[in-house]
Amino acid sequence: MEKEHVISRIVPDSIAEELGVEPGDVLLSVNGCEIGDVFDYHYFTNEEYLTVSIRKADGEEWELEIEKEYEEDLGIAFENGLMDDYKSCQNKCIFCFIDQMPPGMRDTLYFKDDDSRLSFLQGNYVTLTNMKEHDLERIIAYKLAPINISVQTTNPELRCKMLNNRFAGDALSKLDRLYEAGIPMNGQIVLCKGINDGQELERSITDLMQYMPVMESVSVVPVGLSRFREGLFPLEPFTKEDARMVLEMIHHFQEICMQKCGIHFVHASDEWYLLAEEELPQEDSYDGYIQLENGVGMLRLLRTEFAEALKEAQKEICKGGAAQIQQETCKDGTAQAEDDKEAASAGGLITIATGLLAAPAIGELAQKFMEVFPKIEIQVIPIVNHFFGEQITVSGLLTGQDIIEQLKDKHLGNRLLLPCNLLRSGEEVFLDDVTLAQAENALQVKIDIVKSSGQDLVSCLLSD
Repeated sequence: MEKEHVISRIVPDSIAEELGVEPGDVLLSVNGCEIGDVFDYHYFTNEEYLTVSIRKADGEEWELEIEKEYEEDLGIAFENGLMDDYKSCQNKCIFCFIDQMPPGMRDTLYFKDDDSRLSFLQGNYVTLTNMKEHDLERIIAYKLAPINISVQTTNPELRCKMLNNRFAGDALSKLDRLYEAGIPMNGQIVLCKGINDGQELERSITDLMQYMPVMESVSVVPVGLSRFREGLFPLEPFTKEDARMVLEMIHHFQEICMQKCGIHFVHASDEWYLLAEEELPQEDSYDGYIQLENGVGMLRLLRTEFAEALKEAQKEICKGGAAQIQQETCKDGTAQAEDDKEAASAGGLITIATGLLAAPAIGELAQKFMEVFPKIEIQVIPIVNHFFGEQITVSGLLTGQDIIEQLKDKHLGNRLLLPCNLLRSGEEVFLDDVTLAQAENALQVKIDIVKSSGQDLVSCLLSD
C-alpha cells in the first residue's frame, strides 16, 4: 500500500463505533482490496456485506465482517479527506493565474492542482492532461460525475500552445470516452484575446455541441490578468466592443442549442455583460445555474433572491403593523407599525464593500432596500484591487490590506458588510493573511460577513 489511511474520527453511534474502531487505527483493505483513495473507499464500502481489515495502534490486525444497508456509511473519517496526495498540474498555461501571484504568500496559494477527483468532490476544472488511463477507467466504472473540464480550445495544436504541453491536444480524445460512457460533463473556456477567441471560439463551441446533452454546459470566462506578469506570455484585456462580440456569438449558439437539445448549453460569465454594459439574461437562460461557481448567473440569482427576500421582509413588517396600529401605510397599501422591526426602525449607516465588478449591481440592490426601509442608509464602496492590479475586479481576489487602506479614512457607520468569498474557506483570514479581527481593529467597525445569497444579504442588513 503506497499510503496508509489513518482514521482521524469515528462518528458517534455509527457501525465503526459499535465495532470498536478508534481514531489512530489504520484501514488496510476492504473485501481484500487495497484502498487507493476516497473513491475506492466509498465504492467498496457501499456493498451490504463487507470484510474490513484494520490495524490497531498496538499493531494487532482486525478483520471485521459487516452486514449493513446498501450505501450505509461506516462512520469513519480520515486524516486526509482525499486519502491520497493531490495531483499537481503539469501544464504551463499561458493564462494561469497562479503564475501571476506575487512572491511571499502562503505556500498553498502556489499549488496548481489538476486532479480529476477534485473535479468530482469540489467542482474543480481539470485539463485531462494529468488523467491516466487508470483514472479514466475508474471514473467510468464508479460513474463519478459531473467531471468539469478546462477545454480552452478544441483545436489540438492551439491547445498544446495554450497549455504548453505537447500532449494537450491528444488529451481531448478523453472527451469521447467520457461521452460514450454517458458521464455528465461541464466545460470551461478561458478566453484570451487574439488567441482562442473569434473563429477559434466558434470552432470550439461547435465541436463541443456534439457532446450535448452528456456535456451539460460550457462557460466562457475572460482571462484574469494581474500586474505580476513580467516574463509571462503577453496577453491583453478585453474591451467593451470585444465583450459585445463575444456575447453576440454566444447568444447565437444558445438559440441553436435550444432548438437542438432544449438547453442553452454555452454561457457567458457575468463579467462579459458588465464589460459590454448589456443587461443580464433572464433567469431561465441559465439552465438552472449549472455554472454558478464560474461566475455564470451569480448577479442574476442574487437579484432574484434579494427581491424575494425583500418582499417577504416587507410583508412581515406590514403584517406586524396591521396588528398594532392602523395609522401609517406601507408602500404596498397595508398598515405599518410605527415601531417596525427593531433593526429597521433603529436605522443608521451600513457600509458594503465589494469589488469593482459587482459594486454597481450591489448599489442597485441597496437603493431598492432603502426605498422599503428608509431609516437604514446604505453606502456601497467599490474596492480597487491595488494588490493584484486594477484589471482584477472580482471581489474574491480582494485583500485585507486593500480593504483597510481604502476604507480607513471613511465614515463606515454601524457596520461593514463584506462578501464571504473574500475569506479563506472555513477561516476568518483574507487572501493576504490579514485576519478579520485585524481589519476590524484597523477600521474600528464591526464587520459582518455576508454569504452568497440574496436572502443572506437582506437578513444581514436587517440584523443588529
